[in-house]
Amino acid sequence: MTTHPIRDLTIIGGGPTGLFALFYAGMRGASAQIVDALPELGGQLSALYPEKYIFDVAGYPRVLAKDLVRNLTEQASQFHRETGLPAHLGQRVVGLAEEDGHLVLVTETDRFPTRAVVIAAGIGAFSPRKLPQPFAAEWYGRGVDALVSTPEAYRDRDVLIIGGGDSAFDWCAQLRDKAKSVTLVHRSDRFRAHAATVSEVQAAAAAHDGNVAVHTFHEIDAIMGEDRITGVRLKDVKTKETREITCDAILPMLGYVSDLGTLLEWGLDIEKDEIKVTTSMETGRAGVYAAGDITTYPGKLKLIAAGFSEAAIAVNQAVHWIYPDKKVAPGHSSNLAVFGQKDD
Repeated sequence: MTTHPIRDLTIIGGGPTGLFALFYAGMRGASAQIVDALPELGGQLSALYPEKYIFDVAGYPRVLAKDLVRNLTEQASQFHRETGLPAHLGQRVVGLAEEDGHLVLVTETDRFPTRAVVIAAGIGAFSPRKLPQPFAAEWYGRGVDALVSTPEAYRDRDVLIIGGGDSAFDWCAQLRDKAKSVTLVHRSDRFRAHAATVSEVQAAAAAHDGNVAVHTFHEIDAIMGEDRITGVRLKDVKTKETREITCDAILPMLGYVSDLGTLLEWGLDIEKDEIKVTTSMETGRAGVYAAGDITTYPGKLKLIAAGFSEAAIAVNQAVHWIYPDKKVAPGHSSNLAVFGQKDD
């Protein structure tokens, strides 16, 4: 097991709140790192809706989710030009220990000594639900994609999307102008997606002159191909009749499994899978702070804008807890020497 050098702050979660916390730690002159279970930064913004616009982030009339992640990453990276952004991805946290007067965050493969922790884990460690059919398992990474990051990967391809929620319909709408064909398959005719997007996709399918098809009351009965997928057999869940369609990419949009996992064992004040925090973002365990959607308190709003504020509070409190001579309030960034301004 690899043991990393000790840092002042270890931030659990690489979503917008975690990325802003990393920036803020750098602004306060604290060493910091991100640890995240997902394979890329951005949290839900990257995993669920990278191509959707966000309209309620201050300073942006509108911004694509993926662009917000890119900008947040660039903002945090300014303090790590020589070493690269300190983000450890694909690391599922399994424990938090105390050794020699500091904390140690433990993942399945690594140990991260740290003086304080900021939990910015959103809804907890989450992973995409996989197709329930046993025969589908061998096709992951060979045509079945659990995560989608860019529409360009599916240009001129025959794409099959499975699901009836926002992600399924959003990607169907996003890919219809890029893919050779897009087929949406769902086990019922009841959808959990935004009505406008459902109407858009249904209208495209009803036109019969485009590249979109919708099959309700169907499920995958078989995947065909050798090294790569060439098609699937669909089964009508009512009549049991089958049909074969051509596809070379399958996107299961079946939602995500969220799990607080080991966080439940850390002595935190947890209520209904959320961490209760004080106005200082304290969790009930010394040296452990939290910010973002994983937190709860009276008047809590689960918004990116709120997460940014909570990240700043958590980091400032953690820095003061680690270094009592450093003030909680950092002052205005326009006056800080770290940005080349007058002495702070």
